[in-house]
Amino acid sequence: MKVGIHPVSLKWEGGAPALGDTLSQTARAAETAGMTSFLLMDHYFFLEGMGPIDDPVLEGYTTLGFLAGRTERPQLGLLVTGVTYRYPGLLAKIIATLDVLSGGRALLGIGAAWHEREHRGLDVPFPPLAERFERLEETLQICLQMWSDNNGPYEGRHYHLAETLCSPLPLQAPRPPILIGGGGERKTLRLVAQYADACNLFATGVDEVRHKLAVLKRHCDDLGRDYESIEKTIMAVGRNPFEDVEGFLESMAAYAAIGVESVFLVPRGDPLAFTQRAGAELVPALAAMQ
Repeated sequence: MKVGIHPVSLKWEGGAPALGDTLSQTARAAETAGMTSFLLMDHYFFLEGMGPIDDPVLEGYTTLGFLAGRTERPQLGLLVTGVTYRYPGLLAKIIATLDVLSGGRALLGIGAAWHEREHRGLDVPFPPLAERFERLEETLQICLQMWSDNNGPYEGRHYHLAETLCSPLPLQAPRPPILIGGGGERKTLRLVAQYADACNLFATGVDEVRHKLAVLKRHCDDLGRDYESIEKTIMAVGRNPFEDVEGFLESMAAYAAIGVESVFLVPRGDPLAFTQRAGAELVPALAAMQ
């Protein structure tokens, strides 16, 4: 099983002046430990229910560009971009830029968005959920077109692009991988089957994840998509693996047995110390799971 690191809280020692250095050290520690991805949040405000709304949050793609210059190997992405946060043509250009400057390490993680307060706070349109899913599908189509040799127009219900020019194109062939976050059975997992290279589910229990993967497989069968070509990932949020390392590894082995290929760990406390400890105690054991 592959391992990625996903910092959520940036309320770290030293405050804002130390954020750049702490992020750099943590990302390099993840790289040294053999972690395959470094993934940040994509939000304007901190998450209600997880801490004060004014806890520190950095703009995601600016931060990934910063980290691209301080690492060499980990995949870089956001878990996940809200479709409402950026116009899709701009998003495709941002990902292409990150891919070029990182040497081909960009990941597009995307979802339908949910944090209404930050939209209202910064006057970002927040349409109803059904429309957000329509915009998500159109955004996926636009990104795929912009990362191809087709520079022609795109005409959708919500977006109308006169030219889908993207120069330079991403370095990854055929394009940067797409991960869609969420476990919605009717829409989200269908979009995974139709457009994505990876899904991301919360590690809410082996039975629940098994059920979601079975739904994904049915969508793949309906669309003629190879289910095995989609990477299955989980986010281990809500638990500290070091409270019970043996129990955590046992649970990860159960996820691996149903086809989960990657787990994203959320640091607790000091992110550097957490990442270093995870590299020593978790990564080798997880890497042996299949």
